[in-house]
Amino acid sequence: MGSFSPETGLGLAPLSSGLAHASVADVGGAGHHVPDYLNDVYWWTYVHPRAVRFFERPFLVNLILWGKYVTMRDAAVAELGETLPGRTLQVACVYGDLTPRLASRVPDGAQMDVVDVLPIQLKNLRRKLPTDARVKLLEMDSSALHIPDATYDRALLFFLLHEMPVPVREATLREALRAVKPGGKLVLVDFARPVAWHPLKFLWHPVLTRLEPFAPDLWTYPVETWLPAGYRDRIVSRSGYFGGFYQKVVIAV
Repeated sequence: MGSFSPETGLGLAPLSSGLAHASVADVGGAGHHVPDYLNDVYWWTYVHPRAVRFFERPFLVNLILWGKYVTMRDAAVAELGETLPGRTLQVACVYGDLTPRLASRVPDGAQMDVVDVLPIQLKNLRRKLPTDARVKLLEMDSSALHIPDATYDRALLFFLLHEMPVPVREATLREALRAVKPGGKLVLVDFARPVAWHPLKFLWHPVLTRLEPFAPDLWTYPVETWLPAGYRDRIVSRSGYFGGFYQKVVIAV
């Protein structure tokens, strides 16, 4: 956000680095490092325990996305499918109920993995999942996944790219594509370049620049800018929402 640890009876692997009650797998290995940009830029939203308690509120998650959280969540869930057979990857935990909704679509014999570099985020997600969820939580850096090639049938990045500096963004996309099987797909949901008349264009841009310094990239360049060269012509659909403020992009693998 190595090798996989054995699963427990809950369908989740135990953490070996001091957060056993989180029921997540520490696949980062000894000395696992939280990226500097997370500590420097996003300590107030994701890293500090008080941040997790503060932001994990449905009304606040919806407010941050200008009332469009449900719209974007449902777009992502619908794109992935009514059921999620095989294996599904979600790159990074998210506030809100996206993951529980996806987990409810994982049938018997299938599995969903969620990777995140922050143990506190994995622990928070674990609390939101039912005990019988067919979900494994993995402590892992998204830019260097310890996952074999062609493991998953589908993968999702939900409002993640705008929070990453360019090198991490490029590496994360490369790793996600590597982990998806040929014939599968990668779904990206994030900010986009809004239409010229959008009333939030001039209001929100200074805020994003101040609080999320990597986000303006998504307003300036198309998402394929950061895709590996061999995948830039594999975008099979691109949908805009809220006057182009948000986007859903589907990439064929």
